[in-house]
Amino acid sequence: MATGRELIELRNIGVRIAERLQHVDIHSAADLRHVGAVEAHKRVRQAFPGESLPLCYYLYSLEGALRDVHWNEIGDDVKQELKAQV
Repeated sequence: MATGRELIELRNIGVRIAERLQHVDIHSAADLRHVGAVEAHKRVRQAFPGESLPLCYYLYSLEGALRDVHWNEIGDDVKQELKAQV
């Protein structure tokens, strides 16, 4: 398994999220862009069903990583749209 360094370098992505992304076969920024924040969140949630995955730590963080902004800056309208897709 890759080190996840490329994922960790993305905004909002720490070691734990990077490890979980790698667990669901998302190993790079390109992989994350390809599947998108919603699908990545769904995969992680499915892979770790017994754990609480707060939206701000996963869904919003992943979207923020794709947009290169802090998750809290993506806007309430985008957050609502993302939540509706999950």
